[in-house]
Amino acid sequence: MSNQRTAELSAAGVSIWLDDLSRSRIESGNLADVIESQSVVGVTTNPTIFANAIGAGIGYGDRITAHAASGSTAEQTVFDLMCADVADACDVLAPVYAASGGRDGRVSIEVSPDLARDTTGTIAQARELWEKVDRENAMIKIPATAEGLEAISEVIGSGISVNVTLIFSLARYRQVINAYLVGLERARAAGHEISKIHSVASFFVSRVDTEIDARLSALGTNDALALKSQAGLANARLAYEVFEQGFASERARMLLDLGAKLQRPLWASTGVKDPALPDTLYVSGLVAADVVNTMPEATLNAFADHGEVQGDTVTGSYRESDLLLNDLDGLGIDYNEVTEKLELEGLQKFEASWSELLATVESALKAQA
Repeated sequence: MSNQRTAELSAAGVSIWLDDLSRSRIESGNLADVIESQSVVGVTTNPTIFANAIGAGIGYGDRITAHAASGSTAEQTVFDLMCADVADACDVLAPVYAASGGRDGRVSIEVSPDLARDTTGTIAQARELWEKVDRENAMIKIPATAEGLEAISEVIGSGISVNVTLIFSLARYRQVINAYLVGLERARAAGHEISKIHSVASFFVSRVDTEIDARLSALGTNDALALKSQAGLANARLAYEVFEQGFASERARMLLDLGAKLQRPLWASTGVKDPALPDTLYVSGLVAADVVNTMPEATLNAFADHGEVQGDTVTGSYRESDLLLNDLDGLGIDYNEVTEKLELEGLQKFEASWSELLATVESALKAQA
């Protein structure tokens, strides 16, 4: 039976995606179980997730042995393992994909973090991953760096569905929406069926609070401390306003009338980093129509246990959210500096995980050899 709390969240307009994947999760039947029991309708991955999964070694031994015998490099092996996991997860989610008309049932795989500043390399690898996974319900994750924007447009223009990741600022989010619309226009001009192209824009939440709360604590005044743990929700809620405005434009409406799909906001980094905060804060506080919330397993289980759906907690809060960001600015906390720092740190974390993953697989290949 489906959990009542997650079912209510889904009914309120939130697509629940699981922010985790591993060979053992697929083969044990756990992925199929959370789809059935907790209303999960998609999966996201990133370099850190695969570093943890492959680094644990469970379920990958025989595959690594085969790659060692064939002389594969560590990078070739990693991509083969990731693509196999994503393809198999796509198959598990195929019924959801069919039932939702392609809206959900998606599994995301990310281009190498080393390509985050390389437009041409990102485009080439996105196409390679799309062909290698070879599943219509896959999504290619591309970071929303300045260099990534053109890659997003070009990849979508090729008819490939894209999960745009690592979005922190409202200004960058506006650029991401534009990149999606440019991509749809290119796809249409190239003869692709734009109704089959789907995209989500992954807006990160908890990391904003982590960074800003540290600055507020350093200030230490009563006014500063009173604003703690509010910026993440406020920023995301204003992002939803940007989403509404972006797809109400004449340009967007024309494409939607031709069959294009909304690029839905996806709330990422929704596990709380501060144990003093409610563990479902970034789920209950971001309920609105046409959104995705990708949750780590702990957050998903917490919501299934005691989460509450209190209706739309986004669209009525724009003025309050805007005032909150203004108050932060009044305390000397520079929004642009914060979001630029978070983007850089996000890339660095994924690069570190990627390097660790390659080193782990390299060692395993040498041991087999």
